[in-house]
Amino acid sequence: MTQPQALLFDLDGTLVDTAPDLARATNALRAYHGLEPLPYSMIRAQVSNGGSALVALALGIDQAHQDHDEARQYLLDAYGKALAVESCLFPHLDRLLGSWEARDRPWGIVTNKPRAYAAPLVEALGLTPGALLCADDLPQRKPAPEPLWAAAEQLAVLPAQCWYIGDHLRDMQAARAAGMIAVAVGYGYIEEGEDYREWPADLWFETCEALVEALLQPA
Repeated sequence: MTQPQALLFDLDGTLVDTAPDLARATNALRAYHGLEPLPYSMIRAQVSNGGSALVALALGIDQAHQDHDEARQYLLDAYGKALAVESCLFPHLDRLLGSWEARDRPWGIVTNKPRAYAAPLVEALGLTPGALLCADDLPQRKPAPEPLWAAAEQLAVLPAQCWYIGDHLRDMQAARAAGMIAVAVGYGYIEEGEDYREWPADLWFETCEALVEALLQPA
């Protein structure tokens, strides 16, 4: 296994466990509509699919519904007011990033989360990525490769020298399209019945610890 020159992470479900704060916002939307809270596990499985998916889960309405946009904005407003209360790095990743930065090795984040929520979250957690590409930074979003290419350019590395690490099929598709090593992780926000080992990745890691140990091995 060739060690990468740079690491790029998906944000929600790969680098940071944001599900607790997003679950609270989702259930706030349900409470506003007089509904009982949903189980955390049910919400967690949908977090990587974004705000519209959480609205669909919470209220049973899709993007074509006349009330969807208002509901989505309510959810996002609730989330934006408390987006780093319980969110934290997944276990062992602090050790990885500390070692990586100590050796002056570049790393970054490419996410489909809007910058209005991603940037404050990253700042609140004290993270210092060399690149942060968000949903609204470019016309294209994952699974398109352009955000990954932009991040590699900001880190001054070639795409082929990067690992892109994610917990969703679109992450693997984006990495492959960008010419990066596609790394699938099984600890993230994966829907019931979906097998991350079937995604078109180059490497698969079931746990954070396994990922970190592989990256901290001597080159």
